[in-house]
Amino acid sequence: MHNAPLSALLPDVFLIIVTIAIWLNDIITGKRGRSLTYVVTVTSTFIAAIWYAAIVIDPHLYYYFHSTYVVDPFASLMKLLISLSFAVSLVYSRKYLEERDLFCSDFYLLALFSLLGQLIMVSGNSFLTLYLGLELMSLSLYALIALRRDTLQSTEAAIKYCVLGALSSGFLLYGISMIYGATGLFNLNDVSASIILGSTNYAALLFGVVFVVASISFKMGVVPFHMWVPDVYHGAPTAMTLLTGGMAKAAVFAWAFRFLVVGLLPLAVDWQVMFSILAALSLIVGNITGIVQRNIKRILAYSAISNMGFLLLGLLSGVICGKTTNLADSYGSAVFYSIAYMLPTLGAFGIVMLLARRNFEADTLDDFRGLNKRSPVFAFMMLIMMLSLAGIPPTVGFYAKLAVLEATVNAGLIWLAVLAVITSLFGAFYYLRIIKLMYFSKPIDITPIIAYSASQVMLACNGLIVLFLGIFPGPLMSGCLQIVRRTLLSS
Repeated sequence: MHNAPLSALLPDVFLIIVTIAIWLNDIITGKRGRSLTYVVTVTSTFIAAIWYAAIVIDPHLYYYFHSTYVVDPFASLMKLLISLSFAVSLVYSRKYLEERDLFCSDFYLLALFSLLGQLIMVSGNSFLTLYLGLELMSLSLYALIALRRDTLQSTEAAIKYCVLGALSSGFLLYGISMIYGATGLFNLNDVSASIILGSTNYAALLFGVVFVVASISFKMGVVPFHMWVPDVYHGAPTAMTLLTGGMAKAAVFAWAFRFLVVGLLPLAVDWQVMFSILAALSLIVGNITGIVQRNIKRILAYSAISNMGFLLLGLLSGVICGKTTNLADSYGSAVFYSIAYMLPTLGAFGIVMLLARRNFEADTLDDFRGLNKRSPVFAFMMLIMMLSLAGIPPTVGFYAKLAVLEATVNAGLIWLAVLAVITSLFGAFYYLRIIKLMYFSKPIDITPIIAYSASQVMLACNGLIVLFLGIFPGPLMSGCLQIVRRTLLSS
């Protein structure tokens, strides 16, 4: 722990000031200021991402607000990923929002509040801070999904998400209360130290961990807590689906890392057993159920479920028979996987919104028929995204899955690694089916594809990064391992 300079907090403060400024701009200018709101939001989050990138190289750990908030290399990396994906999501969404009369300050304010909640989740070092960050993100996302009030599907999706999300929050609060009752502590480092000393009620502690794991599983969307994922992905406007299934997944992973690795690592043997069952179920259900889907957003929902199963493999492979020699490799592979999942997800939803137009959602498999004849460039971008999500070389998804499987095998969980490979073969079917429709079917819709130049440039960069990191994954993977080592050693 080092003396905490205020400079490490400046990017977070900057985004708070931007949110307030956008709020005031809407009050003063109304509809006339919408374009300015968009430009300021996108520009500011790109600036914040660059700022976080500069902080990542600082190996030190800094505590703020009586050790309830922490800035370390892991937090800075995840904030970089989240803010960058947030800015890219807004660029992809502009045309889609304009055509549905959703291009308003309400959208950007709620999106920014959800972003701020995710930043708190990533840096939370207390049960209370982690809970507040989660609720700020969740409540903003509930409102975002219900923003299109003239569509019954969106309202239904928002209600389902809100009700089940409230249940998940109840699980979390009950779990936290049990852990607090056993330890008398809220700070993650203090809770970990108390468990190591053995001065706690183990039965109450384990009972609390079960409820915390259940809440984490719901937020990640893993089986059997996945019921909301396909319905919310399908029912929400695609721009809101991207915010829910894109950067929010990375934030929830970082949030789970704080809870389980920083706070409850001495109980890893217990929660790893729970995660092994949840991972196996997610891999089976996500990959097999996705085969029968005809809606592209539901396919991506089941893809998210199976990919979260892979992410759990990285989280559950750290401690082997009480030994922590595999910590950095396992959790480093999980961090790398979260990045590798985020990139093609952004691109896939970006193309879905690109093909959509006023009063038309391009969210069925038939809408992708013959896309190569309509636009070879966009078809190639979608090809890259699908190959990466399927884990096929030379994309980043292949190396990410390989790294997680290697960590799983090193942990002695051979059966889980074999199950992951077999179910991934089933899951590859629905990715390859989209590719087959794009390249070997005749187009049903021949309407010209219109897109802003910014979206086209961003999609091209997105696809090239997925390819580049697949061919040269070494630097990013070693960076993730180094960041995890620094964070674990410092905490």
